[in-house]
Amino acid sequence: MTTTTAPVAVDQKRPLLVWGLLFVLALVWGSSFILIKRSLTVFPPEQVAAGRIFFALLFFIPFLGVQTRSADIRQSVRGRWVALLAAGLLGFLFPAFLFAIAGAHLNSSLAGALNALSPLFTLVTGALFFGRVIRPTQVLGILIGLGGSILLIFYSATGSFSINGYALLIVLATVCYGTNINLIGRHLSHLPALVSTAWLFAFIGPLALLILFTTDFFTRITLSNASLALSALACLGILGSGAMSVLFNRIIQLASPLFASSVTYLMPGVALLWGVLDGEQVHLVQYAGMGICLFGIWLINKS
Repeated sequence: MTTTTAPVAVDQKRPLLVWGLLFVLALVWGSSFILIKRSLTVFPPEQVAAGRIFFALLFFIPFLGVQTRSADIRQSVRGRWVALLAAGLLGFLFPAFLFAIAGAHLNSSLAGALNALSPLFTLVTGALFFGRVIRPTQVLGILIGLGGSILLIFYSATGSFSINGYALLIVLATVCYGTNINLIGRHLSHLPALVSTAWLFAFIGPLALLILFTTDFFTRITLSNASLALSALACLGILGSGAMSVLFNRIIQLASPLFASSVTYLMPGVALLWGVLDGEQVHLVQYAGMGICLFGIWLINKS
């Protein structure tokens, strides 16, 4: 997820299309956390993480087949393979493992709320390592967002205050997301979004497949009770990491990066709804933490 100071602009000729695409994106990405939970009923965290990446690679294989025919694309990829690999690890592989491990111990609704910190850490890592300038309002937003996340991190699922280490894994994943956005902006912005995204998975997909081969994943998928979990895992990879990455870039083209980043505000609501429907208990303090986080992100994105 990116943040920008550009004004929100929506294609006036197709406003309903743009808003429709945004809500589809929020629905799928906001459902990722309950899909992780469902996948974990059969597959352990390392298989959920690696399987998600592998299914995303399957989605991009047709695009890669077309792109490899272009000499210009091959040359561009060859000259940026280190950045592509780093972006793949930071933006997808590492977070996939962090979310899968945390998802085995954390409510999906809270995971969705903490994921909203991604724009915050995009700004922080951009200032610390990429020379990005932060405005005073954004500093306030960072502090408020961190304050809300502290409530979520230190308020356990039992309703008492204690350090929730698994929530820290989600925060670490958002740090990876933020660093990755800046890395792409610095080193991969010259590549078309579909090209860079496809080749990210071309580099990390085989790593994920190798991990799967070291486990009993291909035995587990034959189990009689594996169909629902495998379907959830396939949706995570093909839809969540694959198709929605392309859709996000299309929304940016039709509107603006800031408008596309507003999906950040919709995802926690979808995740919370799924959590409530699944019987998860969310305490009042945790609702307050979610709201504070979102208010901080709003200040960061405010022009």
